[in-house]
This record gives sequence, C-alpha cells and structure tokens, in this order.
Amino acid sequence: MVELIKQALLGEYEASLCMVKLCVQCCKPEFWEGKIASDTFRQVSYHTLFFADLYLSTTEATFELRDLHQRGGDERGKTASPGLSVDETVAYAAICRQKAIDILAAETSESLQGWSGFSWRKCSRAELHIYNIRHIQHHVGAMSAYLRRVDDSLKDPKAVPWVGHGWR
Repeated sequence: MVELIKQALLGEYEASLCMVKLCVQCCKPEFWEGKIASDTFRQVSYHTLFFADLYLSTTEATFELRDLHQRGGDERGKTASPGLSVDETVAYAAICRQKAIDILAAETSESLQGWSGFSWRKCSRAELHIYNIRHIQHHVGAMSAYLRRVDDSLKDPKAVPWVGHGWR
C-alpha cells in the first residue's frame, strides 16, 4: 500500500510542478512583473517553488539553501523575495521535481506516518505532502487566472493546460 501512496503523491507532485513550469513558460515578458494580489508573477512563482522545495525536505533543519536562493531570496523572511528569471524559475521547477522523486523514493510507511519535520506544521509527513501539493496548486490557480486575464492569447483553457498526471 505504501508504494501505491508514494506513486500517487509523485504523480500529483509532477503534475502540479509541471503546471508551475507551464505557467512560467506562458508568461510573456511584459507580464512577468505584473501583480497577482500583492506580489508579482515572478515572486509568486518563486514563492511556490521555494516552499515546495522546503516542504520536500525531511525536516526544517535539513533544508539547504541552494545557489539560486542567493539570487531569488529566502522566503522564510518577513518580506517577499525578488524571485528569479524565467529560465531560472523553469530550472527550479525541474529541481523540485527531482527532489520529489528522490524524497518519495526514500519514504517508508513509518516516515509517512511520522511527524512532518516542521515545527509549524502539526501533521504527519503524508499529510504534509498533500498540503504541499495543495499549496502548489493554489498558486498555479492564481497564476493561470492572472495569465488568462492579462493575455488574450491565453484565454483558451488549452493555452495554459491542466496537467492530469505526471510531468511533461
């Protein structure tokens, strides 16, 4: 049963991270700094990936800032980080995908039932994965709605597609 759960989580991580990537790739340069609520598209896409990366870590103590975080920022602070370029953001989505593959491969029945690893998330590791995927999809919804609102070429739902499963 644990392998089935791990495969389901991986499929949903891959699909949600792919949708971040597709939104970023569809965003024309003139809309990259446009506002989604109080932050820019650039900042929202980075925030989404930063927390996906963080929550894919086994604990808050094992999360390591990457070189790209020197440019993009540490989202655990009080203010929004500047984010990355389009190309760096697309690359970051692929990094998060690979981390999901690696982390889920190492999960066990015991680890999934155990503590989330984050002091501010009082849930099991399995629930943290679901929470993480919901967080990604929350921001994908805002990003895709923004793109459809500002760019007439993206009004067709197929222009920023729904990814049902996996990475493409």
